[in-house]
Amino acid sequence: QVIAPAEPDPAASPAGSRTELDEEMENDICKVWDMSMDEDVALFLQEFNAPDIFMGVFAKSKCPRLTEICVGILGNMACFQDICMSISKDENLGQVLLQRLCDSDSPTLLETSRLLLTCLSQPEVANVWVERIRENPSVYDCVCFIMSSSTNVELLVKVGEVVDKLFDLDEELMLNWIKNGTCQSVGPSVDDSPEELPDFKIVPCILEAAKQVRSDNPEGLDVYMHILQLLTTVDEGIQAIVQAPDGGKETWSLLYDLVCQELCQPDDPPIIVQEQKTVLASILSVLSAMFASQTEQEYTRMRKSKLCFFLFFYMPLIGSLIRILQYMEGCGKRAVDNSKESEQEETGRTEINEEDFHLKILKDICCELLSNMLQELTKENTLEGLHQGHLNEQTCSCAFQNLLPLYFASVESFLEVLREADQTLADNLEKRFPSLKVHT
Repeated sequence: QVIAPAEPDPAASPAGSRTELDEEMENDICKVWDMSMDEDVALFLQEFNAPDIFMGVFAKSKCPRLTEICVGILGNMACFQDICMSISKDENLGQVLLQRLCDSDSPTLLETSRLLLTCLSQPEVANVWVERIRENPSVYDCVCFIMSSSTNVELLVKVGEVVDKLFDLDEELMLNWIKNGTCQSVGPSVDDSPEELPDFKIVPCILEAAKQVRSDNPEGLDVYMHILQLLTTVDEGIQAIVQAPDGGKETWSLLYDLVCQELCQPDDPPIIVQEQKTVLASILSVLSAMFASQTEQEYTRMRKSKLCFFLFFYMPLIGSLIRILQYMEGCGKRAVDNSKESEQEETGRTEINEEDFHLKILKDICCELLSNMLQELTKENTLEGLHQGHLNEQTCSCAFQNLLPLYFASVESFLEVLREADQTLADNLEKRFPSLKVHT
């Protein structure tokens, strides 16, 4: 009885204008919104045909607040498996909810994204929504429009979580979105007139959203870095990054700045690597994929002319990679100590093992990128690194300790260059790592 009377309310205003809810009515409906987090209330609302009532609201409402609340109530109801299955299988409701992504009201967009994420997180219905989204081209445009133009950090984070979940669930959809950008569809409308959206490309939109959330929401930054990492799991995604009009410079610059200027800095305690391990792993994975791709393609030609954009960032990035490995050594020692202790409770061991697993992933990615970069060093780069303090006996020893024996060829190649730049340092390193001496 609280929801149903609200449906005809928008008809009281002229078409195209927005209306506001009466304060008492809004308070009453918000109480239902809060109560819908309770399963018994959610089931009652379902029996009361609330989803069908909301369909009428979405079709006729000129009140953004009413629309937001109705989507929010559905989002709460969808947290319960049986109700989520019922909502998801309703094709008409599903299509109407996807159309809400083209809404111009940020709170409604936030609640719509939350609802979609809830449904995508339910294995029983996730595929239904993936297929529905794949068949609805306007979703791509609306999501890109939000990522590229919104300044609402909370909305950007939630939309990012939806995209991250979609890409993780379905590689085909991710490939379609990577290749997209020429689809003729409409986005948010003004005065009931469809507005044709720009020719969106997925990578610039992700970057723009990442720039918006980087300072205010570390979890949101983690989400967008993981989306970029997912893109690099397919060749088309890597090419979309490195073959952008700027040759991938914007992506590289953003990631470089995060690693070298913001994350895991010299004045941070070493334990910071624990807190930042997932976002660092995503960033370094993308940098590694970009570096390998550029090396294989035009990067080699550019390097010969000493105009390569990426070489400008060489030594600070190598210094940051070594610092991450140095910080991880302390974490690794702690993990070894933990493993030697008496058997713990099952939950405790699970948490520690998961933590160690993520640190191992970070170390593997870090070592792969570092080894590839060391192989490309010239005498001039090395002298620069020595001068700037990125390279010294301590940092080189840390690098060798982590890279050997798996990346022996890279270490040996770097040592040859280092010998030209600093013979004494090279000799000292050979003494500390005898396995290198027998090959010189």
